[in-house]
Amino acid sequence: MNKLYLILLALSLFFSCNLPKEQPKSTYNSKRTLPEISPDRYNVAFLIMNGTFNTELTAPYDIFQHTKFRKNIKAMNTFTVANTLEPITTFEGLRLLPDFDYTKDDLPPIDILVVPSAEHHLDTDLKDTAMLDFVRKIDSSALFMTSHCDGAFVLAKAGVLNNKVSTTFPSDIDTYKKMFPKLQVADSVLFVHDGKYITSAGGAKSFEASLYLCEYLYGKEVADSLARGLVIDWSLEQTPHLTIDQ
Repeated sequence: MNKLYLILLALSLFFSCNLPKEQPKSTYNSKRTLPEISPDRYNVAFLIMNGTFNTELTAPYDIFQHTKFRKNIKAMNTFTVANTLEPITTFEGLRLLPDFDYTKDDLPPIDILVVPSAEHHLDTDLKDTAMLDFVRKIDSSALFMTSHCDGAFVLAKAGVLNNKVSTTFPSDIDTYKKMFPKLQVADSVLFVHDGKYITSAGGAKSFEASLYLCEYLYGKEVADSLARGLVIDWSLEQTPHLTIDQ
């Protein structure tokens, strides 16, 4: 009996010691590396969430990030913000780690906010009061507020496009007008610049709206250089757009 007891005890100890240890729910915070924030640049934040569409994020990110390779300009720091530091999954399935959690972190001052389109920008995202409050907060001090595709719905819901002309994804123009009947909406252009607000039709045309902002800030030569670097045919004159009192 004692021998059997000892055998069972030994087996119990062996298996308990070799059981997989419970892992923490997330290890991402401990591995976090903050992006480089140079003090002599514009700070450009990209608002991301589950369902963000790749192109509306990567197009402006590519254009703005490449400014750091141009000389004699005030280039751009580019980073992402979300309501979490956990990975977010884009509509197309890319998994991304946000740089900052806007609900908890002390953020760098944001000069330019970019709102890419996301899957639920016409419905449930517009009920996210924390996100809308964040957009309003940034709007109070940002130099530019920009959106691509249905990102305009977020800016409109936050109330920052009141008394401004804006646009959105072509097939969602009617929905946009019905949801925000008091807004002035342009429906035959690729982007609109009114005051500090730039809204674009999105998709591949997010490149054009982003190049426009670079041309506005840095001049035609720099914008043309950025376009060539990404093999984009860029001509502001040939791009349907609307500028208000610029």
